[in-house]
Amino acid sequence: MIKVAVNGYGTIGKRVADAVAAQPDMEVIGVSKTSVSAEAYIAKERGYPLYIADLSRKPAFEKAGLEVVGDVEAMIRAADIVVDATPGGVGAKNRPIYERLGKKAIFQGGEEHEVAGFSFNAHANYREAEGKQFARVVSCNSTGLVRLIHALDQAFGVERVRAVMVRRAADPDDIKRGPVDAIVLNPATIPSHHGPDVRTVLPQIDIVTLAMIVPTTFMHMHVVQMDLKSGTTREEVLKVFERHNRIGLIRKATGIVSNAQLREYTQDLGRPRTDLWENGVFEESVAVLNGKEFYCFQAIHQEADVVPENIDCIRAMLGTVKDPEESIRMTNEALGLVPIG
Repeated sequence: MIKVAVNGYGTIGKRVADAVAAQPDMEVIGVSKTSVSAEAYIAKERGYPLYIADLSRKPAFEKAGLEVVGDVEAMIRAADIVVDATPGGVGAKNRPIYERLGKKAIFQGGEEHEVAGFSFNAHANYREAEGKQFARVVSCNSTGLVRLIHALDQAFGVERVRAVMVRRAADPDDIKRGPVDAIVLNPATIPSHHGPDVRTVLPQIDIVTLAMIVPTTFMHMHVVQMDLKSGTTREEVLKVFERHNRIGLIRKATGIVSNAQLREYTQDLGRPRTDLWENGVFEESVAVLNGKEFYCFQAIHQEADVVPENIDCIRAMLGTVKDPEESIRMTNEALGLVPIG
């Protein structure tokens, strides 16, 4: 069994921990918190050993009925690999610890590409991760873009991409950023950082992205346009998506035309935390004009779509499963990820 430590048990970390625990070849040997919180109680409920960065805070945890096994360094020493799910910028500060202890680590999209020197997506560059000490799973928006672009590039070739990110203002539990009543250019300059981030995985792609923040919490929405190298039809594009194991089609017949309705749908499906791990491509929006101009809307769940990528990255870095499709199958099966549509 692969021994996985999750350093940072928050929005992403708690999801990664549950995904690790569900895998047949992995186990959670510990999660970390900096202070007593609701997540710390969830970790206790799940049976995950709890570690803290500062042992001087141990009495506060114990007073709250939370057993502390040890400090974060002890957790890292016990692991085969660490998933660093700490807030953006903290992972870079943690890297020297992983280097000193000789441990492999996976960083999240909130860190710069240079922190790991290698950015990961299971479909695009799984085999390149083997033997790496560090890797970075690209951000939720970049993960969604890479999946879509890579699928169409493999099928038809992609000449260029232009995409607009309509971003959620905050995660559902992040009350510090709300309530809000504005549409904010983020950034006001063009391009946004998402295009360069995609190119850390797909360097050959000509891509320009724009981004704005709107007052919602559920998901991001992408408006994507691609110029394809080979002529095709809408029907052929839909077949590509139907075959893809992390792209789901939101069928016209469902009547879903919003992030709120899509969240309700995943909740009714019984998804843990209403998570949408796959891209949610709106079937009705898929269009191919003049044979080579592709358009669509897709929904990206910022809390969830990077979770299966972290699981695949673990196997890829350790070399325990050589075939990306086999790892993706294992991950999806353990999570119960059957793409919608």
